[in-house]
Amino acid sequence: MRTAIPTIMAFISGFVLVVAFFFRGDTPIGSLRQEFTVWLTIVGGFTLILGVASIIRVNWSSVARKKAGWGYKLLTLIAVFAMAIPSVLPTSWATYVVDGGTFSLFGHTDGSIYDWLFNYMQAPMMATMFATLAFYIASAAYRAFRARSAQATLLLLTATLIMLVRVPMGEAFLGMLPGDVPGWLNTYIMSGVNMAVQRGIIIGAALGAASMALRIMLGIERTYMGNR
Repeated sequence: MRTAIPTIMAFISGFVLVVAFFFRGDTPIGSLRQEFTVWLTIVGGFTLILGVASIIRVNWSSVARKKAGWGYKLLTLIAVFAMAIPSVLPTSWATYVVDGGTFSLFGHTDGSIYDWLFNYMQAPMMATMFATLAFYIASAAYRAFRARSAQATLLLLTATLIMLVRVPMGEAFLGMLPGDVPGWLNTYIMSGVNMAVQRGIIIGAALGAASMALRIMLGIERTYMGNR
């Protein structure tokens, strides 16, 4: 019963959504699809609450027992509460006036605590993280583009030309060569070979997603219920 009901619900939901794709929205099955979409949003909201509760429980347990790295987990808890609590409080509780404009410390509008934390702490940290990833990407590119074979050499030359054409200086340099080299690269490499590879990846991912959805509908895949 513990796994039968979720499996039956998954099968009915998936079957209705697949069949409703071929019907208009004003038909009973089409209306049922819209109803399921609303319920999907509601369930998504509850899963967000469940996720926040899980983060608090797991991190608080580590802080209370002072496990390794408990200081970072304490900072995580402080960040969660500092961002969440001011954003859900009524904006009328803490208003202030600056240069003739009325602002509030609560909510998530301009001038609020949430807005300040997002713009001056979260956004710079996200930018720093992505900037750090650039070094890892450069390291991976160095290992992948080493000219060990004819295929690797071709990949190295193609990647170098594409990277050059993507920056203004490189595009200006390639523009000085005879012929429309930037246009040739965009036409034959980006819109030709690259687009074909991207479509192959997208088709493969779509087939994988459809296969996984079918496994869930038929009850073959049950790891989302905690079964292994």
